[in-house]
Amino acid sequence: MRAVELVGVRQFRNAEMEIAPPGPGEVQVTVSAVGICGSDLHAYAEGGVGDMTCEYPMVLGHEPAGVVSALGPGTSGWSIGDRAALEPAHYCYHCALCLKGRHNLCENLRFLSTVGQPGFFRERVNLPAENLVALPSSLSLSAGTLVEPLAVALHALDLGKPRVGETAVVFGCGPIGLLTIAALRRAGIKRLWALEPVAHRGELAKKMGADVVLPPEAFADILPDTGKRGVDLVFDCAAKEETANQAMRLSALGGRVVLTGISSGSRLSLDVHLWRRKELGLHQVRRSNHDGPAARDLLAAEPAFYAPLLTHERPLEALPQAFSIAETYADGVGKMVVRI
Repeated sequence: MRAVELVGVRQFRNAEMEIAPPGPGEVQVTVSAVGICGSDLHAYAEGGVGDMTCEYPMVLGHEPAGVVSALGPGTSGWSIGDRAALEPAHYCYHCALCLKGRHNLCENLRFLSTVGQPGFFRERVNLPAENLVALPSSLSLSAGTLVEPLAVALHALDLGKPRVGETAVVFGCGPIGLLTIAALRRAGIKRLWALEPVAHRGELAKKMGADVVLPPEAFADILPDTGKRGVDLVFDCAAKEETANQAMRLSALGGRVVLTGISSGSRLSLDVHLWRRKELGLHQVRRSNHDGPAARDLLAAEPAFYAPLLTHERPLEALPQAFSIAETYADGVGKMVVRI
């Protein structure tokens, strides 16, 4: 089957991969569409994601949707031709963290698109049946690629625990930031600010529900708008050098800061006294934890609302161009979807 491998910084090559028939309890899926994620861009442009260094060749892509093409022995609940969003995380379900329900921290986690675990920029993949999230007819396969990133946003909200009538700020309006804005608005946030340097992403943030969009350097202008109290909840989806400390500056006493974005570096300098004096809740996000069905339901309830985020599509053969556009925020790109 066709695949495209990352073989160096900003270097792809076409490849052929073998795939076995699906095993017991597995489903083979023909991959139809895959979104390009920010962590894909880290791997592509920086040679790693956080402290994980790429080992070439590797297949990226972990925001997929596709069509069931074969069933393994004993697999039930699915039929050939069914459409689904695909969960890239494989959990063991028996380690201490899985038994606590914290599957995203599984001690034996396999996450497709990381080192040694080929992702979805390929024609077919075998998955456990429980890794499929059925797509209704109201959602296109391209829209199905939003299930995984929206699930991450919903997991971040689970950690931040927004309450009706609160205020919030989102740093960074890439796809995760935009989906966080949309989820916050539907959670009943009263006033919502977004910080974003790219003009077309700021416009998308307004469509997703932001009341005010400011350039990042104007972040302190939010404080007077709150009567200098600060905001209840801040999501850092940008993960730039100073955004975590800026998020804490914007937080009200007893507020919560959720660090969703992945930093390019391995060390972060935090103003611990600001953190201490405000007694802030500070949370890190590790992907999602079975939030896919809830994400699918939100998308299915309002497909037209999320449609503006899906701005670009390219075929698998044009993967280098797709990554270049996404990396440079060119051509008004919101979410780039690769069609297989």
